[in-house]
Amino acid sequence: MVAERESSEDERLGSAEQARPAARFAAASRATFVGGVVLTAALFAIGAWQRRWIADDGLIVLRTVRNLLAGNGPVFNMDERVETNTSTAWTYIVWFFSWVTQARLEYVVLGVALVVSVLAMVFAMLGTARLWGGSTGQLLIPAGVLVYIALPPARDYATSGLESGLVICWVGLLWWLMIRWSQAAVVRVPGLLGLVFLAGLAPLVRPEATLIGVLALGMIFLAPMPQFRFGPVVLRALIVLVAGLVPVAYQIWRMGYYGLPYPNTAVAKDAGGAKWGQGLKYLADLVGPYYLWIPLLVLLVAGVLAAMAHGFRVKPTWSIAAIRSWFRSPSAVVVMVLLSGVLLTVYAVRVGGDFMHGRMLLTQLFLLLLPVAVVPIPVRAFAARDWSFAVLLVALLGTAGWSLYAASTTAITTGTKISASGIVDERVYYVLNTGHDHPIRAEDYLDYPRMRAMVNDIANNPNGGLLLNSPSFTFWYLDPPPQPIPEGGAGHTVYFLNLGMTSMNVPLSVRVIDPMGLAYPLAAHSDRLVDGRIGHDKSLYPDWVVVDSGMVDIHPWMPWFMDEKWVTQARTAMSCPETQALMISVRDPLTFDRFKHNLRNAMTFAKYRIDRVPKYEIQRCGLVNPYPEPQR
Repeated sequence: MVAERESSEDERLGSAEQARPAARFAAASRATFVGGVVLTAALFAIGAWQRRWIADDGLIVLRTVRNLLAGNGPVFNMDERVETNTSTAWTYIVWFFSWVTQARLEYVVLGVALVVSVLAMVFAMLGTARLWGGSTGQLLIPAGVLVYIALPPARDYATSGLESGLVICWVGLLWWLMIRWSQAAVVRVPGLLGLVFLAGLAPLVRPEATLIGVLALGMIFLAPMPQFRFGPVVLRALIVLVAGLVPVAYQIWRMGYYGLPYPNTAVAKDAGGAKWGQGLKYLADLVGPYYLWIPLLVLLVAGVLAAMAHGFRVKPTWSIAAIRSWFRSPSAVVVMVLLSGVLLTVYAVRVGGDFMHGRMLLTQLFLLLLPVAVVPIPVRAFAARDWSFAVLLVALLGTAGWSLYAASTTAITTGTKISASGIVDERVYYVLNTGHDHPIRAEDYLDYPRMRAMVNDIANNPNGGLLLNSPSFTFWYLDPPPQPIPEGGAGHTVYFLNLGMTSMNVPLSVRVIDPMGLAYPLAAHSDRLVDGRIGHDKSLYPDWVVVDSGMVDIHPWMPWFMDEKWVTQARTAMSCPETQALMISVRDPLTFDRFKHNLRNAMTFAKYRIDRVPKYEIQRCGLVNPYPEPQR
């Protein structure tokens, strides 16, 4: 008996001694992961802060926020209902924090953008850590997240005032919660409804994100339902209700308020159009200079090896029950994010990409990197000297080396010159053109050509007028209002492409519109220029604006380069009933009848296009040309 007790005691001591190294390694694994998250977040925050700025397009968002705070509604110009911001959620998030803090708008949007961008990295790593089973028995090393934060465009658009950070933050959070849902032993209904509510916000985060939200909601809807007292049918109906409540309600309000089924930016840029050749140039503009295909290929191999080590082998089973069960699995979530990344890349290429270097492919890259945001190195592979360990280690070292290279690479060296591709390093372009290392405040952009002259011209002409930019980049032409001048002046209208810096340096009473149509429905509904610069391929002639603003339409008051004949033809063209209906939809007071009319005709308004050449528009609409062409 004594010998048995001694033997039992020895076994307990031996087990305790064996447990200590395992416990120490588990603690070290957790510390490694937490340290990796903190290090990645810190590196991204520091890198983004070093390149901090607010883009001209970021200032466009703030003009709408100014109007919201002033009680004018979510509009760009007073008394004209135009949705100039692509991301509805971003507009109201910036408005909320501006209202709460009462801080300067530029600093609010700068801080919020940086925070959500960094949070995106944290959510991505948390989700991928769960995908690989946590830090038990393995080291979770940052990989894909390093690739993302190493790219200069990723750091540029972390503080640009645009919604880029919000989009990847939403994607990262959705990824983390989807992985948790796919691995949960018991799915609780409140958590499930929270997940579908988040996925349902996709179209408000950014219209293209709807694809991600639809795929995620489809998986959840088709997967087996958790226990619910009213049954799975009622639960599925509840899922549809929770997911669609906010976006559907906003969609109805948008169509009635703005008279469009999507933001005006989609009309201005013809988001449904196809420019495959330009899109391929845009893709190459990001992938080529950084040799981005190298880390993507390396991490693909690392991800496949890690999946094999963790038993993620797909064995096709074609029964309906098996497919439904597969929808609630980590591998299905991985397929969802990878498929989303590929499809959104194809879409970006189809529409021609963008004029901002890398910006329109950042979400796609983030999606493709999510499954390998961190890469696991199992302890058993190290102990057994498994060859897969060596491959993973080389992949991680290679990724780290590439990240150091990419972080210090300058892809576009043209500075203030725009190349034939039309793609530009937007941050560097404005840094050089304003002379400020960090153009953040609106007044920083007063040093951009024409801006200070514009402010002075408005101050020096209290009677009002239409400001048209000159080709010399130094002054403006001012077309005055007709006599008699009303008390307080006839108001100012500025017609210029750079809406953000222009609108944020003038009072809200100054109407600011652009030839591309982001804030000007008439220009937005003009035909797209086949060979125009991407993102700027609409350009409405100023003749229309002279008529629309009611300014003097004859020489010598009108700028010398304008043709009185064209202005007269533009006046006739603007009498087209369909055009009048379009403009009335955004300018008439918003009564209930106007809301219903806009709601019914939103799709028709969205499809409507005019010809920017007045005489051709007269022909298209079947009007009588005041200057008929001579008969041959």
